Amino acid sequence: MKNSVKLVELLNKFRKVENAVFGLVCALVIGIFAWSAESGFQELSSPRAEDSYYNLLVKGFRSGQLNVEREAPPGLSQLADPYDPASNASYVWDAHHFSYEMSYYKGKLYLYFGVTPAVVLFWPYVLLTGHYLLHRNAVVIFFTLGFLAAAGLLRAIWRRYFPEVSILAATAGILALGLATGILLTLSSCDVYDVAKSCGFAFTMLALAAIWYAFHEPKRQALWLLLASLAYGLAIGSRPSLLFGGIILLIPVARAWQVATVPRSGRRFGLLLAAAAGPTILIGLGLMVYNALRFDNPFEFGWHYQLTSYNQKAAHQFGVDYLWFNFRFYFLQCMQWGSRFPFLQTVLPPPSPTGFWGVGEPYSGILINYPLVWMALAAPLAWRGRPLGEISTLRWFVAAVFLLFVICALTMCLFFAASSRYEVEFLPVLMLLAVIGIFSLERILAGSPVWLRTTRVIWGLLLACSLAFNLLAGVESHASANYLVGNSFLHQGRIDEAVERYQKALSLEPESATYQIGLGVAYGQIGRLDEAIVLLQKALVIKPNNAEAQYDLGVNLLLAGRGNEALVHLQKALAIEPDLPEHVSVESINNIAWSFATNPETGQRNGVLAVKLAENACRKTHYRVTIMVGTLAAAYAEAGRFDDAILTAHKACELAGENGETNLLQKNQELLALYQNHQPYRDQQLKARN
Repeated sequence: MKNSVKLVELLNKFRKVENAVFGLVCALVIGIFAWSAESGFQELSSPRAEDSYYNLLVKGFRSGQLNVEREAPPGLSQLADPYDPASNASYVWDAHHFSYEMSYYKGKLYLYFGVTPAVVLFWPYVLLTGHYLLHRNAVVIFFTLGFLAAAGLLRAIWRRYFPEVSILAATAGILALGLATGILLTLSSCDVYDVAKSCGFAFTMLALAAIWYAFHEPKRQALWLLLASLAYGLAIGSRPSLLFGGIILLIPVARAWQVATVPRSGRRFGLLLAAAAGPTILIGLGLMVYNALRFDNPFEFGWHYQLTSYNQKAAHQFGVDYLWFNFRFYFLQCMQWGSRFPFLQTVLPPPSPTGFWGVGEPYSGILINYPLVWMALAAPLAWRGRPLGEISTLRWFVAAVFLLFVICALTMCLFFAASSRYEVEFLPVLMLLAVIGIFSLERILAGSPVWLRTTRVIWGLLLACSLAFNLLAGVESHASANYLVGNSFLHQGRIDEAVERYQKALSLEPESATYQIGLGVAYGQIGRLDEAIVLLQKALVIKPNNAEAQYDLGVNLLLAGRGNEALVHLQKALAIEPDLPEHVSVESINNIAWSFATNPETGQRNGVLAVKLAENACRKTHYRVTIMVGTLAAAYAEAGRFDDAILTAHKACELAGENGETNLLQKNQELLALYQNHQPYRDQQLKARN
């Protein structure tokens, strides 16, 4: 009796230790989620949480409408094709009607992305708190919920089928589910689409957990199937691409039919079938009504009407032609290793198939960069040496997990775009299989210490590589996201905020020439010329043939009054890339050309370079902008090409007259008179600035 009491006490102590270890690991993972989450550029485009897309949708719902509470850009209705990104950019990106990636239909703006997050989180949050939730915080909440569901499911599997496996392996499995499934990449920039993906992940994991209990609690099987179907229906409502994975809801029903020991009751299995399919079907019907009310088509989610950088009206969203390209990207794409932190270098993908939109974040190549997933091959060992009843139940559940992985991966491989962010739909499920594979090896090798230690070294190294890749890719992704947001702020004229973002990017990757250039350009725009020059010089040490850095250094040297040095770098920029990088504004090119053509200081002029720059600006504007054609005339005059200067000045006068630019017409007429007398123009205002 005493021995039994002592055994119970030991078990209770072990259970407390187990709970503490699991709790600490989960807290660590969730803390990393919260710490690493950053708002994306769409959310940062407005300082108010209520202007985030899902909150605009909730405001629309509360006003009794299905469109978001934001007026569509008025100019869209005047366009022949409002979905043509070349025509709609100025309207879509307008600060007062910002609508990038919204769906535009019959003069109203809608949200293409799944409605589930609005219904289960954003709307209740507003009702309960009176405040609006940021997308960033919503993504953390959903990923936390999904991770805890996956961790709880893993713990249940461990305790029921692998009690002999060490707590070390179980803890490693939880770390893998949290930090080696691509979640950190998504957290680097949390925007509206990441809310939908994280919500889909959360409800998929909850559905899997409910399916597990449906297998193992026969008396409440109908209830668990009902909950699984509800959860998976909500996952589909967030990510319609998960639709076909719903087939796994029928697997517990098929299993119950197979193992029935009494004559099969049609009523019993009808109940199970209704529980497994009913909620998902009802949610699906609700989505069809929602779509029909918005787009007059029950199967249209708004994808064809999205305002993006790609005209999607005529695009084919899914196709077999995309399968091999996407499979290579998601499973075989290798990352190169560099010498500078964070050491990852992307590899250009092979040519894409016709109709393919493109590749987003490149941190894919699951079979190479997430090597722990290879342990999924050992998952079938889970039922080796077990009683027949255990084998059957475990086999059916593992089959359900595997089927979900195959269906979700296949769906994304058929999609017309690829991104490592999409991997969250199937990589966590594959990683769950891999952890089950680890448990299986630990169990069958428990009696062979040498083999067990060898196996632990192998899966430990695979786990370390997978975690290291995720952490390094997370650093790279965070740096890249901050850089891109900095670019957006820079174009919006929010220079101080751009500087802050570039500084964050550079703090993560101090040796990145790209981020040094970005910060250098921003410093130059706020007059911190010395710091700008130092950063751009550093960038050129890393990438001496970077035309962007050469050009920007030349501009800042010119602004600092160091014309001779500026001349050298601008000439190098043109030699490397005669048309100059696309991001360089024609206004900047024109201003530099004007300075080299008309500066009163002899050492600050160079007619040949001025002509090259001015011709570049005119080509990019098709010789239709008066001020730039006028600059080209001045450059020709400085280069001694007065015949060309006279002809070009005439062209500038004609453009000014056509456009009603009275002041420019008068100015170019005065300059024309100078050129006819073989005299170049000198801008005394430039002397004053110098």
